[in-house]
Amino acid sequence: MVRGEPPRRIFMSFIQARVMSTGSRPLSPHLQVYKPQITSVLSILHRITGVALTAGTLLLVWWLAAAAAGPGPFATVQSVMGSWIGLLLLLGWSWALFYHLCNGIRHLFWDSGRGFDMPTVTASGWAVVAASLLLTAATWIAGCAAAGGMS
Repeated sequence: MVRGEPPRRIFMSFIQARVMSTGSRPLSPHLQVYKPQITSVLSILHRITGVALTAGTLLLVWWLAAAAAGPGPFATVQSVMGSWIGLLLLLGWSWALFYHLCNGIRHLFWDSGRGFDMPTVTASGWAVVAASLLLTAATWIAGCAAAGGMS
């Protein structure tokens, strides 16, 4: 240690000498090395849909606040949600809701110790994807029929 050297420089030289040198240790492989498996993809998707549900809930709060604020603000929100981008957001939010629900039910089975063998894990993963798509389609068909179609 040189007298008068800044503490940050001393700390960084220690880090470089001890921690950052890889020496003969192998580097961890990057995600590009691994072939995506259904378990990892669905796990990541579960996290993403959880975040999307949070964002979608903010839209719901905006809609409720506009409804409480009066006809003008409510008409504004309705026009945004009725536009193609609004409908696309609602479609994505409803799919995220059903995916997160179905995958949560799958996790409840796992919590009870069932379904851990690989054929069941794969089958239940694809069942979650199929069920979420079917539930989303059924909800949108029922909603459009009840509203008299998409306008």
